[in-house]
Amino acid sequence: MTLLLPPRLTASAQALRDAARHCGLPTVQLPTFAVPAELRADHLHAGPSFADVVAPALNISLLQAPEDWLARLPRMFTGREIALAPIREAYSLCRPAFIKSPNDKGIPALIYSDGSRLPGPDAVDPQTPVLISDVVEFAAEYRLYLLNGEVHTGSQYALRGRLSLGPLNKEAAAFGAELLAECGDTLPSAIVVDVGTVNGTWSVIEANAAWASGMYRADPQRALDVVLQAAGPADAVTPRDQRFLRVPGLLAEE
Repeated sequence: MTLLLPPRLTASAQALRDAARHCGLPTVQLPTFAVPAELRADHLHAGPSFADVVAPALNISLLQAPEDWLARLPRMFTGREIALAPIREAYSLCRPAFIKSPNDKGIPALIYSDGSRLPGPDAVDPQTPVLISDVVEFAAEYRLYLLNGEVHTGSQYALRGRLSLGPLNKEAAAFGAELLAECGDTLPSAIVVDVGTVNGTWSVIEANAAWASGMYRADPQRALDVVLQAAGPADAVTPRDQRFLRVPGLLAEE
């Protein structure tokens, strides 16, 4: 097995590289997006732009949550109204909303005062899907690495919207376990889910592909376990995970 890394390494990618080497897993960092003919790799950790180019060439399958996953979650887990719609429909919004791309960063994740502030049809295909959410303020935010129906590791990453790294607390982990018990079948076996508190109530913030996520203060070795399963050999994907496969090129993200 070999873990493939992109030309530029984030702090998370460096920590995962070191964790891989510590357990005897070879790593390769490419200088460009070009895939050498002789290269053999089974896993990767990188942003979607790089992954969409190299994963098909190396027969690596990428797991991610469905585009409409957050919008379909029961209100008890989101604490707010969320909808998935083409960006052309969002242009007519006359109120502030938090809007983002479902699985990538094509549409910047921001609070838009109204739909006119979004990238226009001259810059974005009007059919581009976006998540439209009520505006809420999360007091504390945590990243959970989920693996095979369990919270495998995690980290606090923000307080009141500002970066604030710390350990995963028991309450965040318990909320993640509750989410998995009720809705685990709607997620791939290896995924990252961010959660937080709004007025003392736990809510899901979003889901992210583990192979493209920063790990903050999560345990690097345990985070690596999730990354390896989230981006691995195509012939190792289980029937359960087949419906969570990313299709490079059709979904045009750390």
